Amino acid sequence: MTDAAHLNDLDQQFVWHPFTQQQGWSEETPLMIERGEGVYLYDVDGNRYLDGTSSLWCNVHGHHHPVLDAAAKFQFDKVAHSTMLGLSHPGATELAARLIEIAPEGLRRVFYSDSGSTAAEIALKMAFQYHQQRGDTARTRFVRMREAYHGDTIGSVSVGGIDLFHATYKPLLFETLAAEPGDAAQMEQLLSAHEGEVAAVIMEPLVQGAGGMIVHPEGYLRAVRELCDQHGVLLICDEVATGFGRTGTMFAVEREGVSPDFMCLAKGITGGYLPLAATLTTEAVYEGFLGAPAEGKTFFHGHTYTGNPIACAVALANLDIFRDERTIEALQPKIELLDRRLAEIAEMPSVTEVRSRGVMVGIDLGEHDPELRLGHRVTREARERGAMIRPLSEVIVLMPPLAISEAELTDLLDICVESITAALASLPTAA
Repeated sequence: MTDAAHLNDLDQQFVWHPFTQQQGWSEETPLMIERGEGVYLYDVDGNRYLDGTSSLWCNVHGHHHPVLDAAAKFQFDKVAHSTMLGLSHPGATELAARLIEIAPEGLRRVFYSDSGSTAAEIALKMAFQYHQQRGDTARTRFVRMREAYHGDTIGSVSVGGIDLFHATYKPLLFETLAAEPGDAAQMEQLLSAHEGEVAAVIMEPLVQGAGGMIVHPEGYLRAVRELCDQHGVLLICDEVATGFGRTGTMFAVEREGVSPDFMCLAKGITGGYLPLAATLTTEAVYEGFLGAPAEGKTFFHGHTYTGNPIACAVALANLDIFRDERTIEALQPKIELLDRRLAEIAEMPSVTEVRSRGVMVGIDLGEHDPELRLGHRVTREARERGAMIRPLSEVIVLMPPLAISEAELTDLLDICVESITAALASLPTAA
């Protein structure tokens, strides 16, 4: 038995993969990724694949970047982990200051955690507790978007809206109010109908990623901010997927000049290297938690690996690369190339719609019999051609590392077109 075969056997025996129907997984040979270099991943057999989804939307500057590697190794030689419950450390302190420096005006405080789900969960709990502690106790409800996704913990699932992911857990969830993405008038009606009851609106600004790359119309985010102000409601912007350059600016909210009351960050915060998340909020919210111990205003929430020193060191290096390599500026011609090619892809007879903002792309192939697993077929065809992509049902998602070159981006798009064509050709004739 070869090393690869042995690893595959161990995987099939012992591993349970996320968002994966294991019965189908067991019928295929697992792909074992061994290393990465730039925008490429390599399996244990040495085969190379373009990382077309940034290793689940988090890799920014490519794999094995020397600056990020060096930052992690340097911190390893100091201390790998130290709690932030009652202690602090230089990396978390310096990173908080750097995040506030680049964040929208008004955000002044940073609360660390370790994933996008927890970043959203923290914002929900903070918003709720803030209103309670200021005597506005009727504000217990949250408004979320239809087809929203904010993570997989119970609170973040409660403000999600994708039945495929969330319907099973409905008995466990708290009730929320659903807004139609892009419909400011409906948001106004919702907030007016529940005047004084809503603690916060939570939304993915500009693009709802896991919902199928749903792109909001221009001006919608600004309208929601204004409506929240009018109705005394806090605004939570979940930038876990959209942050760190994905929409063409450092944060999506910059596109409409919006400052939220909470901003959730994860994924690209460490360049895709290590788990780290941050919930940013305002000084007003922070001050709402100040008081004598007997008042019970403490935010009783935390995680063992909150503000992990190695993750913070890499996150600081990540921001250095954004600055030194002028990542956002260098991204603009790639976005222009992407937009040109996507306009051509939108004309393919098999494509229902192309939705994109910056380098976040969803190519919608329309409705097909789920048993045909069209999206999975496209993924398999792309793998055969040297690219790694992952669909959302029948929406083909592309979200490459920001460091991708124009030539590499062209290769990825060519592979995507070829893979869609081949996957459709492989369908039974009746389909």
